[in-house]
Amino acid sequence: VLGVTDHPTGAWVTQLARNLAADLESAGHRFTHLIRDRDAKFTVAFDAVFASIGVDVVLTAPQAPRMNAIAERWISSVRSECTDWIVITGRRHLRDVLDAYVEHYNAGRSHQARGVGLRAPDDDPNVVPLPTTPNRIKHRQRLGGLLNEYQPAA
Repeated sequence: VLGVTDHPTGAWVTQLARNLAADLESAGHRFTHLIRDRDAKFTVAFDAVFASIGVDVVLTAPQAPRMNAIAERWISSVRSECTDWIVITGRRHLRDVLDAYVEHYNAGRSHQARGVGLRAPDDDPNVVPLPTTPNRIKHRQRLGGLLNEYQPAA
């Protein structure tokens, strides 16, 4: 989650793009394409930020709502698993809750899609999980027990 604001503008979105580009480069992450919709907030300056790091910006087709399915699925997940169960008290609280959920989604939550093998997106693809049942399980609660993470204890 890059930012939260009541009134996003082109300049605000462009600054978030700069922050993301810097974070990606410093972390060594690399991607080649960015798919975005045609909202007026995504200005030429926004696209230029990604072009400067070699990312090709691809626009969704006009009036094609099904093209946003992946984003809508993630939003549905965050709402049904998190924000629908918490009373958000302000912008900072929302940011903290969403940051905790993103970390949980990418590292602590097992994904049950076909071929994923119950791995989270940030799991090391070079480590094969052992099929044995561990003797002890480590349980971690997030957001006051709303999110639960389970891992084999060392």
